[in-house]
Amino acid sequence: MRLATIRHHGTTVCARADSDTAATPIFGFADLGALLMKDDWKDRAAEASGEKITFGKTDLAPVVPSPQKVICVGLNYANHIKEMGRELPQNPTLFVKFPDALTGPYDDVHVPSYATGALDWEGELAVIIGKTAYQVSKDSAADFIAGYAIMDDYTLRDFQYRTLQWHQGKSLYKSAGFGPWMTTADSFTFGGELATYLDDKKVQTTPTDDLVFNPEALVEYISQLYPLNPGDVIATGTPGGVGHARDPKLYIGDGQVVTVKIEGLGEIANKTVYA
Repeated sequence: MRLATIRHHGTTVCARADSDTAATPIFGFADLGALLMKDDWKDRAAEASGEKITFGKTDLAPVVPSPQKVICVGLNYANHIKEMGRELPQNPTLFVKFPDALTGPYDDVHVPSYATGALDWEGELAVIIGKTAYQVSKDSAADFIAGYAIMDDYTLRDFQYRTLQWHQGKSLYKSAGFGPWMTTADSFTFGGELATYLDDKKVQTTPTDDLVFNPEALVEYISQLYPLNPGDVIATGTPGGVGHARDPKLYIGDGQVVTVKIEGLGEIANKTVYA
């Protein structure tokens, strides 16, 4: 099952995406985050009926527009860790992305002039939490995962490396495409390709099971620190192939489109517009 937040008649509505262009609204819920606050969210989504709405790609809003938390994981794909010249970590590297950074899966990303110097792509698998998880074990962690989506963690490398704290390079306003919908956990199988394209050039590729810390391990680890609440998002990290690790370095130019595809989840595509 695929659940989306769709822009419709000047507002948004949570809906079950029955195809790539038609959806059944789940009435009473403005977005997926609101639906996930209900214990029976999955039944409500499955049982939704009534008149369908049609939508285009740009009608898709960030699948969870306003999560309480977006937790990002750095250095979590083995091939990316190696290209950055680092050892495999013993524990996850965590940082935060503010929800203000999220944008629709097909929205343009407007980048101010001061932020265009070292703009990089990071295609990622996103985990969406379905019920409150606090101090849970890895064995039970899957029960707390509602589903999966795609995120492009647009990164300002120059801002990121000004200090030892990465956050400042990771939360540019409305820069992280997120969607196109949430595929529920029971409808997604790990091991398919994650691929990122800069225009038509494939720049990242890896199987999703190349993660050092898989979603269950991340839910276990993070939930020892604080509760993960319904609608919270974990961006699980990016594979090798980022522009900053290349020789010579390659960054995103004005007008270029970053597309991220994950087998079983679909794709997102954001055009970069220098302001």
